[in-house]
Amino acid sequence: MSLETYQKEVQHLGESKGVKDHDHDLVHDLSRRLDALWRYDQYIANAEGHESVKSFWIRVKQQEQENIAELKKLLSEHIKVGDF
Repeated sequence: MSLETYQKEVQHLGESKGVKDHDHDLVHDLSRRLDALWRYDQYIANAEGHESVKSFWIRVKQQEQENIAELKKLLSEHIKVGDF
């Protein structure tokens, strides 16, 4: 592909934004964390009989739930004030 063709193909990327970058980052990270959260129950079950490993996954799950709650709160605040 020539440089001219490439430039033509990408010249309009990024012109449309659904939300501000910082809000997109919050949504993206929330999605990533939600995807990880549902896996922790399986990790906890897989660690049965290995209490230190099981305790680790329980702590990680709790931390992730706190992170998710904070992200949801931040998003809610941005939506309420019209900054989303």
